[in-house]
Amino acid sequence: MTTDALDAAKLPGYSFLKYVLENIVDDADQLRIEGQVDDLGVLLTVSVSDTDMGKLIGKGGQTIKALRTLLRIIGGNANQRVNLKVLEPSS
Repeated sequence: MTTDALDAAKLPGYSFLKYVLENIVDDADQLRIEGQVDDLGVLLTVSVSDTDMGKLIGKGGQTIKALRTLLRIIGGNANQRVNLKVLEPSS
């Protein structure tokens, strides 16, 4: 089930992720964050513009790895598993 905008803000890690990504990307209008909850926990799916994909991933994947680590910690504090998925930009 996909959550709507009001429900997504209640998911663990959503507000943190939104704040960080809005400050990383240049084109915040293209930033999309969706949340899903299932038996495995919370899945936050992110979509950014082509030009911002490099900033999101970072050199050697360091930025995305750090975000995933922080989201796991936030999820652990809420007793939920939080995962981050990045969608490839549509050409």
